[in-house]
Amino acid sequence: MRIDSKLPKVGTTIFTVMSQLAAKHNAVNLGQGFPDFECPQALRDALAHHVQAGRNQYAPMTGVAALREEIARKTEAVYGRRTDADSEVTVTSGATEALFAAIAAVVRPGDEVIVLDPCYDSYDPAITLSGGRAVHIPLIAPHFGVDWQRVRDTLSARTRLIMINSPHNPTGAMLSRADLDTLAELLRGSETLVLSDEVYEHIVFDGRRHESVLAHAELSARSFAVSSFGKTYHITGWKLGYCVAPPALSAEFRKVHQYLTFCSFQPAQWALADFMRTSPQHYRDLPDFYQARRDYFATAMAASRFQLLPVQGAYFQVVDYSQISERNDVDFSRWLTESVGVAAIPVSAFYETAPDQRLIRFCFAKQESTLDAAAERLCAI
Repeated sequence: MRIDSKLPKVGTTIFTVMSQLAAKHNAVNLGQGFPDFECPQALRDALAHHVQAGRNQYAPMTGVAALREEIARKTEAVYGRRTDADSEVTVTSGATEALFAAIAAVVRPGDEVIVLDPCYDSYDPAITLSGGRAVHIPLIAPHFGVDWQRVRDTLSARTRLIMINSPHNPTGAMLSRADLDTLAELLRGSETLVLSDEVYEHIVFDGRRHESVLAHAELSARSFAVSSFGKTYHITGWKLGYCVAPPALSAEFRKVHQYLTFCSFQPAQWALADFMRTSPQHYRDLPDFYQARRDYFATAMAASRFQLLPVQGAYFQVVDYSQISERNDVDFSRWLTESVGVAAIPVSAFYETAPDQRLIRFCFAKQESTLDAAAERLCAI
């Protein structure tokens, strides 16, 4: 049977490939972005409680009301945006589902979507499956800022959506308030929408503040803001996220969501509602929690020949390995896993057309013993 693929350029995601390779070679896995430590005990206890309480059937399509109400309360407390839990908050099966649903809800055949490279690898396939065309604009190395003049020159009547991500995966760069003001000015008077990937919103360093579209009145009116419980509460395996958007956008978003997953794991939603209500300090402590890991890994890597790039947010460290090898980043990552015993992600996987650079990404959301084991091997190169 001949299958005419709708995604002919897409294979198995690099995160799966590198994790499988790490397992095969017993390598320290600093590739895929997941913590190797447990989530809070109180959250696990709450999950067990709600399973035993019988909340094991379908959740409401938009999400358990108690959780949506906690999300709305937190959104107002953190970003100053009054949010209607019923019409503006939708719980999803992870942020990736939310990103897909937002794109599918508004992108039509012939539409263009501006994407800033490097970017998360799910963006482009979702755009393609919706019949749109991704227009890739590279961020400006080495600090990975946005080339707003190039964005201005690229915007057209065909631009349905622009996607932004801050704190940024894979580089850790962050958008400033001035960046959001510039974006608002560029879109003023147009029908272009914004999809803001904010899954690392609480993982910011050195006293910085995450600038959310939700805190920007002009952008908030035209934006989908996507967040991740997995990143905030160390529960990536629970696959829960959410989208906050104005009522008209949420209505379109939910039309896709209801036929994509319909609803998400109910006991976990109740557990998160409980934990958000009783333990708001958790997300407030995340900056210090992860900054300590960033700094610990940087100190452990000080004796290596890798050059560590600045990290403003998220839990990834991009490194330049040009003093070690001339291999391209895919080959170097494979060699590093097979011969050195440490798995990383090649940064070219986040580009449509990667520039000539020698960059790989490590995840430092790990126990100190894991970071020590990886650094020892990396410093020996």
